[in-house]
Amino acid sequence: MTDPVLVIGYGSTLRSDDGVGPAVAERLAHDPRLEGVTVISCHQLTPEMALDFSRAREVVLIDASHGPPAGSFTIGSVTDASPGTALMTHHIDPSTIAELAGELYGSSPDLVVVRVGVASLDVGDRLTPEVEAAVPRIADTVAQLLTAPDRARA
Repeated sequence: MTDPVLVIGYGSTLRSDDGVGPAVAERLAHDPRLEGVTVISCHQLTPEMALDFSRAREVVLIDASHGPPAGSFTIGSVTDASPGTALMTHHIDPSTIAELAGELYGSSPDLVVVRVGVASLDVGDRLTPEVEAAVPRIADTVAQLLTAPDRARA
């Protein structure tokens, strides 16, 4: 294990609010409180990320969601991938990558997901106003979570 925490913000920056994960990740990448935390901004999760997952104690994933109201967010665990989940790059589940990390590299991280409510997934390269306004609050909450004094750091 080389990185105690890995943060991945993912989603399409060409589908309006689907780009909220990368927007939050970009903000976190420049946050001085997260020195030593690896932050990745990407379009989608891929099987090749299994190596990155295997090197982390914990992976925090930030993604758009239809669940919460637009601009609000929840922090929770990732449900296990269902048996036989296909490794289709447009549909790969974080649990599948963690499982692959364990199988290939012998180490699988704890997973935390930040689900951000969206207003629109229409074609467009900008976040909606309510989601854009939430980006600083989401980034600050994730940074506070990762730097809380009671968290066990590796």
